[in-house]
Amino acid sequence: MWKSCNSTHLILFLLFISGLAVLTPILATDHIVGANRGWNPGINYTLWANNQTFYVGDLISFRYTKNQYNVFEVNQTGYDNCTLDSAVGNWSSGKDFIPLNQAKRYYFICGNGQCYNGMKVSVVVHPLPSPPKAAPSAHNSSSDSAVLVVPRQGIRALAVSLAMLCFEFGWV
Repeated sequence: MWKSCNSTHLILFLLFISGLAVLTPILATDHIVGANRGWNPGINYTLWANNQTFYVGDLISFRYTKNQYNVFEVNQTGYDNCTLDSAVGNWSSGKDFIPLNQAKRYYFICGNGQCYNGMKVSVVVHPLPSPPKAAPSAHNSSSDSAVLVVPRQGIRALAVSLAMLCFEFGWV
């Protein structure tokens, strides 16, 4: 049955997957700390953070010279005092992508002493906005009001699943 699919079906399927790949970055934002200036001493990261809006599922990225700087997630006391006693995570790759999976305030500092030179940032992550409500219908049964909601991460999972099916059934 699956082998009878013609090349038109395959092309349409691949266009669908490509469309998902284009839409996925729109759904989650990668916030690069310091923008084009990166993670370096002497930058006002409070000002940078205040010009961003963070939502659950977004990423915060730190770009810096590997082996020169690093990133630690700490609590407010660690942030205020530039201490690592409360560290709950640390990164040192030079290109660190950190998922913001909870609606809360996050605190990040550089752990090699540069926190005292301003290498610290605090961001508030907001819950995802509620999807718009559907217009009320004349009759309101449970089957009429069912809505498919795909979470932000669900788009990626759907794309990967469909690609796996494509390979499984020999469409490519």
